[in-house]
Formats: sequence, C-alpha cells, structure tokens
Amino acid sequence: MKPQLIPAADIDRLDTWQKYRKGLCDSCNASCCTLPVEVRLDDLIRLERVDEFERGEPLKQIAKRLQREGVVERFHQKSGVFTLSRMSNDDCLFLDARSRRCTVYDKRPATCRNHPQVGPRPGFCAYRPKP
Repeated sequence: MKPQLIPAADIDRLDTWQKYRKGLCDSCNASCCTLPVEVRLDDLIRLERVDEFERGEPLKQIAKRLQREGVVERFHQKSGVFTLSRMSNDDCLFLDARSRRCTVYDKRPATCRNHPQVGPRPGFCAYRPKP
C-alpha cells in the first residue's frame, strides 16, 4: 500500500489546511503555534504570568505590565482579550524551537486547548510535516 502524501498547508490560505485527525500533530512542525494566540485573564493566571491576587486589578494595567515584559503584544479593552507576543519568526513564546513542542502544555491557554475544534477553520489545521 502506497503511503498517502499530505502536502504542506499555507498558514494564510485556509483552503490548504488539512482535515484534523488523531495523531496528525506527531508529525507536524507545529505550524498552529505560529498563529496569534488570544488569551483571557484566566489563561494568564494559569500560565503564571499574572498572580491570582491581581484579578481585581484593571485589565488595562495588567496589559501594560505584560507588554513591558514582552508577554503580551496587544490588549483589546472592550473584549478583555490579550494577544500573546510571538518570537521574530512568528513562533509562540512557549514553543521549543528544537523539539517544536509546547513548553507549557499542561498550562496552555484555552485557545490552544480547543484548537482545531475552534479557530480560523474549525476541524482543520495548518499541517506542515516536520523536515
């Protein structure tokens, strides 16, 4: 039986994304970890970037601190959504460059926990095989 070839997806073209199936992540180069990650305060607390006692602080103040620290790229005050900063190559701050695995997997944000069920193209992922 001939192995089925899976072409690499273009992360910016949703029509090239692959239908997600169990085990696909094992051979992927973690291209989903180059997408912007939107988080809420609960995620930042779980990631230990914000302490529980800061929950009562204004989100704008927390965002300013996290932007100075390089953890947060943007904050949308109306929705209360923070966007995590990325490395210069667009990798997530928490992606190990060598192994291409998440370094905070057990504490990862809800956005990551729910991918690919929710996201730009639910049920699909920007699969790119490891080199």
